[in-house]
Amino acid sequence: MKKLIVGLCIATSLTVGVMPAVSGAEQVSEVKLTDVQKEEMATLQKDAFAKKKEIINKYVEYGVFTKEKGEKIIQHMDKHYKMLEENDFVPKWDKKHNKHQSE
Repeated sequence: MKKLIVGLCIATSLTVGVMPAVSGAEQVSEVKLTDVQKEEMATLQKDAFAKKKEIINKYVEYGVFTKEKGEKIIQHMDKHYKMLEENDFVPKWDKKHNKHQSE
């Protein structure tokens, strides 16, 4: 029993010691895409959003979502695309979200 407790304490202390190094390694200096890369990302994102919108519209057609809910989801997707466009198609995922979105 003592070996188990000691093992858990060692594992916990090692994990806590490594965590700050891992989270610090995730931070990358700001990336700038070339114009060609931006155009390629714009094309890929537009295709992906078009396909997602098609899926949402099918859900509305099949009655999974109401028309209003489908429109709200698509508006949110459009807003997300505009944010990507403003950030030159480099996603900003470093923000912490403390509030849950209401449906």
